[in-house]
Amino acid sequence: MKEVKQVIIDQILDCINASPFLLVADYSGMTVPQFEELRKRLKETGAKFQVAKNSFVKRAANSAEYPEGIGEFLTGQTAVVTGETDVCAAAKALKTFNKEFGCPATRGGVLDGELLEEDKVSALADLPSREVLLAQFLGVLNQPATMLATVLDQPGVSLARVLQAKVDQEES
Repeated sequence: MKEVKQVIIDQILDCINASPFLLVADYSGMTVPQFEELRKRLKETGAKFQVAKNSFVKRAANSAEYPEGIGEFLTGQTAVVTGETDVCAAAKALKTFNKEFGCPATRGGVLDGELLEEDKVSALADLPSREVLLAQFLGVLNQPATMLATVLDQPGVSLARVLQAKVDQEES
């Protein structure tokens, strides 16, 4: 039996090591169809939703050298969310699902070795998607060049207006 437990802990540890984040949620009150729907939504974001014993997750988190405070999130019926890419998309999927069905409740998590309280996970969920942030960033980078082009163009436009006004005045 001890070997089986160690295999499970090693699987959890592999998921934790492969992921830059770990979100902890309370899944109490969820039905099997809700589990399947949430897993489907998280899979679309590149994340995984798995139920595990708190003691197994604690051992795996300790092996991964996570902060000591992660243990306070691991009480009751616990599920963990891990993924390889976008923590914001996973947090947003959890938050949206919670608004629709009233569960699971996010307790907190870890991002790049830093402990996240529930409010920080909620703040991550409220961030725009990666594509939107990149577009906004490119817009900010492009703005000075656009403004410079406008400033450089103004003397020529002003001269053209003065000349056109002169031509219009001579015709009348």
